[in-house]
Amino acid sequence: ADPDNDAFEVLLAGLARLAPDIPVMAEEQAARGEAPESLGRRFWLVDPLDGTKEFIQKRSDFTVNIALVEDGLPRFGLVYAPARALLAVTTARGKAVEAELPPNASGADLSRLDQKVLQARPPNKEGLTALVSLSHLDPETEAFLGKLKILERSGVGSSVKFLAIAKGEADVYPRFAPTMEWATAAGQAVLEAAGGAVLDTNGAPLR
Repeated sequence: ADPDNDAFEVLLAGLARLAPDIPVMAEEQAARGEAPESLGRRFWLVDPLDGTKEFIQKRSDFTVNIALVEDGLPRFGLVYAPARALLAVTTARGKAVEAELPPNASGADLSRLDQKVLQARPPNKEGLTALVSLSHLDPETEAFLGKLKILERSGVGSSVKFLAIAKGEADVYPRFAPTMEWATAAGQAVLEAAGGAVLDTNGAPLR
């Protein structure tokens, strides 16, 4: 069985029912050389299994990511961490919520779930909590962290890092190793709706 591809087929069918006119771009398509020739200004960006290493090692920090990109920026984001029963989703411009959603809760109505508004916290003058990738801790990241007042480090995988900052549990996550849009777009949308920011090395919003 291929969990990445199986999840992709499920998501592709669901998005086709929800919005048949909006094209979909996902890691699986790129890997097979099946990427759409033209995505236009509005498209779905999907990572059916973000954190494959974590999934294989039976850790809980793997996610399903769905983002709607418009004019180069993620305007809607949904991040689901099945092993943590955690769903985070943007519900309006400038608003994101989290809810508990067990893996067996098929067809769950978000409006019927207990929701908590996500809010990134202001930086602590005493120091910051930094998230570091379990797979991509490199000298450039260490150099970046060395310029900040870091009180604590925490290692997690996948888009769970975006959620931790959106929930006010951490402050900064540097990433200088290569990454792909489908692994960042949904988390970026959620974090920005919670008052955070995802910036490139020039300080501009990541496109």
